[in-house]
Amino acid sequence: MKKFAKESWVGLFMTVGLICVVYLAVRLGDVSLWGQDSYTLQAGFSGISSLRPGNPVTMMGIDIGQVTAVRIDQEKGQAVVRFRVDNAIRVYSDAIASIKTRGLLGERYLAIDAGGGGTPLKPGDTIWDTEAPVDLTEMIGKYAFGTVKDDPL
Repeated sequence: MKKFAKESWVGLFMTVGLICVVYLAVRLGDVSLWGQDSYTLQAGFSGISSLRPGNPVTMMGIDIGQVTAVRIDQEKGQAVVRFRVDNAIRVYSDAIASIKTRGLLGERYLAIDAGGGGTPLKPGDTIWDTEAPVDLTEMIGKYAFGTVKDDPL
């Protein structure tokens, strides 16, 4: 009888531990099991300069989503960025999407200025007004090698 009780406690402990591991994997992996709590939008850029799936999407400095895919649209000659936005956040048709750099290591993120004068975007819609990222290495190279011209005022 004692052996059965000990095995039962070990089994219960293992079950609780497995449930905790699954819960942490879902929370840390930012996965939704019980429905979508976000919707997908996309934006086209002339260049994305190392923006990758998994990079954050921000609005007013607050993370509101995540980049899910990056592809090339050869017909339009653009890099298309697909991203998720939390359901609680409304993005409008006059929104502006831009790629920015965070920190000294240069992590890229997608910044959204939500607009407000247009109609709310629906899942799958496209943000047409975009700003390409600034290439800091190109700017530093131009300055270092003297190809930057002084602007006489």
